[in-house]
Amino acid sequence: MPWQAEVMTDTSAAATPVGDDLALSRALLVDAFGRVAEGLPGLLDGLSGEDLLWRADPEANSIGWLVWHLTRVQDDHLAGVAEREQVWASAGFAERFDLPYAARSIGYGQSSDEVGAFSVTDGSLLAAYHAAVHAETVAIVQGLSASDFQRIVDRRWDPPVTAAVRLVSVVNDITQHAGQVAYLRGLVERRRG
Repeated sequence: MPWQAEVMTDTSAAATPVGDDLALSRALLVDAFGRVAEGLPGLLDGLSGEDLLWRADPEANSIGWLVWHLTRVQDDHLAGVAEREQVWASAGFAERFDLPYAARSIGYGQSSDEVGAFSVTDGSLLAAYHAAVHAETVAIVQGLSASDFQRIVDRRWDPPVTAAVRLVSVVNDITQHAGQVAYLRGLVERRRG
């Protein structure tokens, strides 16, 4: 939900790492993003195309869609923090996925029908996209300066969103979605018997 992702108290003083705090801030973020990156391949391993597209009910998200969405959010938001092109476009993943969505779509606010139009049945493609985004994420985070953490990256919120707040928001979002993927994988395995 959008309010969970961006409603924060004023963290401008706390979000300005200096000295060893800067190195610690980077290390904590790399670790947090890394936990999702390390877990996703195992969650996708052994799943068929049917498993990736299975929805627990007609309104539910599928494993494949959730992995695509969490990766698109991470790619989009980190590219915004770094003012870089998204891996989705620069590495050709948009063409490889060939989805019926707008080129810059990240899945936010999609209808049930749009979620149902997700058609990627190759878990290795989903894993490869996430691995590429994770590598770019690590490079971005390791290159952040103290002033980068304070920089406003989104003025649509009150208070405006700093890079520090955006990064924590992305970690929160992708971790929740990875948990949803794990839960759905359990349901898929129970269906198999």
